[in-house]
Amino acid sequence: MPLPYRWLTSLMMRYNGKSILIDCGEGTQIAMKEKGWSPKPIDIICFTHFHADHISGLPGMLLTMGNAERTEPLLLIGPKGLNKVVGALRTIAPELPFEINCVEITENQQEFSFDGFKIAAFRVNHNVLCYGYSMIISRQGKFDKDRALAAQIPMPFWSRLQKGEVIEQDGRTYTPDMVLGESRKGLKVTYCTDTRPVESITRNAEGSDLLILEGMYGEPDKLVKAKEYKHMTMYEAARIARQAEVPELWLTHYSPSLIRPEEYLGEVRKIFPDTIAAKDGRSVELRFDEE
Repeated sequence: MPLPYRWLTSLMMRYNGKSILIDCGEGTQIAMKEKGWSPKPIDIICFTHFHADHISGLPGMLLTMGNAERTEPLLLIGPKGLNKVVGALRTIAPELPFEINCVEITENQQEFSFDGFKIAAFRVNHNVLCYGYSMIISRQGKFDKDRALAAQIPMPFWSRLQKGEVIEQDGRTYTPDMVLGESRKGLKVTYCTDTRPVESITRNAEGSDLLILEGMYGEPDKLVKAKEYKHMTMYEAARIARQAEVPELWLTHYSPSLIRPEEYLGEVRKIFPDTIAAKDGRSVELRFDEE
């Protein structure tokens, strides 16, 4: 539940002019405004599941977008039942100046491709249907002039091939791989809340530059409760981060009883040293490796 000093859990990612929000509980738009971010340019909202603390802020968010004179379509991605849930919530936000498109996840693992990035959804283990998400930005290889010359590719085609175009000319097909070197490391962020530890989290977290997991409980005696309500402790999250070999773990989605999560970091960091007890508004800019 939201507390006087802590909002509900959500994540905003921004890349190349696109804004992607994961989960939209009560007060999410206020938390965004405290950060200085506007909801108007959000292109995609993904939902992990349909418990109120992850979706009840949607009607207000939609109304704010509409009042900001948004006209661009909005894409919503979530578990089966998304159309029904969004339709019910829109009873109090029926008239909007933009189109809403709902896409329901139909597989245990499913990818959605966009211009320059992918969103990968993977099923986890909560007491309702629930998914984690990875945002994946691939990075193509550098232009290789020697390779282009060796393949006798006409120079006017070089830039078009570098942009991913396939060209057919005089009975010959030219493809981007003919002018590009090996693919370079891209960027990846994985986000997952409301679940017991499962193999799909570790597998999808591998190769991530940042892993964000729920740390519902820090008290050592809360493991039984975590298992009962299908949540994770901070220590279980740290073990996943260690197994996935990620550079950094942010904990989030704390129990209302967990007033000062940072008090438990000493023990958690014995499992995974690069653990941070995240707070509202925490952000980071991830950059491609310089070569």
